[in-house]
Amino acid sequence: MAQPPETSVPASLFGPAPGGARIRFGTSSFSAPEWAGTFYPRGLRPADFLRWYATQFDTVEVDATYYHVPEPATVDAWREKVPDGFALAAKFPRSIVHAGAGLDPDPAKLLLPDATYAERDAFLNAMGRLGGRLGPLLLQFPRFPPGCFPDRGVFFDRLERFLADLPGGFACCVEIRNAEWMHAQFADRCRRRSTPLVLVDRAGMPHGDEVERELDPVTGGFAYVRLLGDRQRIERITTRWEREVIDHRPSLERWAALLARLAARDVPAYVYANNHYAGHAPTTIRRLQQMFHSALARRSDSDPQSRSSA
Repeated sequence: MAQPPETSVPASLFGPAPGGARIRFGTSSFSAPEWAGTFYPRGLRPADFLRWYATQFDTVEVDATYYHVPEPATVDAWREKVPDGFALAAKFPRSIVHAGAGLDPDPAKLLLPDATYAERDAFLNAMGRLGGRLGPLLLQFPRFPPGCFPDRGVFFDRLERFLADLPGGFACCVEIRNAEWMHAQFADRCRRRSTPLVLVDRAGMPHGDEVERELDPVTGGFAYVRLLGDRQRIERITTRWEREVIDHRPSLERWAALLARLAARDVPAYVYANNHYAGHAPTTIRRLQQMFHSALARRSDSDPQSRSSA
């Protein structure tokens, strides 16, 4: 049976981009069983997946926390399996960002103090056990159906209050799935709380560079990018996450160029690929990582100041 390597990460993963800020690349979740033999060594125990993952990437976005607050022992195990310098991002629980018992969110509870702050505190207390290995915490909101709120300003007011009430010491970011809300008013609310808005590659949402053309997408101390894709489309092709089945290279080239622009502005970023994007998140995020470095090289080659100092 294969043995996991020591918990270490190549030093090259932890440096900033040449001439710019550090851009971290990882996947959404690390536990897909189909990754055994296609990413993880065959024979590696699932209990050792995260330890091995941390030799390949310097960040991961944990999906499991969306469904329930993790037990302290679970968080402690995550902490022990990743090295210093690793960043473990996680989603706020569904009970906070959705609050509905069924498919539809419940606006009578969502983000309201009496309904959600106890769960918020339990979540933050659990995740705080990661210490310096804790990455950003993601508020992933669903698409709100018509009539869920009297108008979007009601949601924005509630969101801003929630962000203002968060205890210090946690880095949070906000993803919305109503494309018509992705405008300057939303960005301004996030910026007032120094909270990054999340850029997504998802069916029905604008690409990151489309957002960039309308407003400055940097609303906090870092950028946060999620490659999510079209779940219905890909599940008509496959539900096994062992290889890429959709070619997203044109879109990835656009993301690489955007990330290079962020790096040139000294904006750190966290970038995650989901299996539902193309079929195999580790392959996708490595592809984007390579494209990003190529985009950086092109920027350097076209910068007269860089050429004159060479």
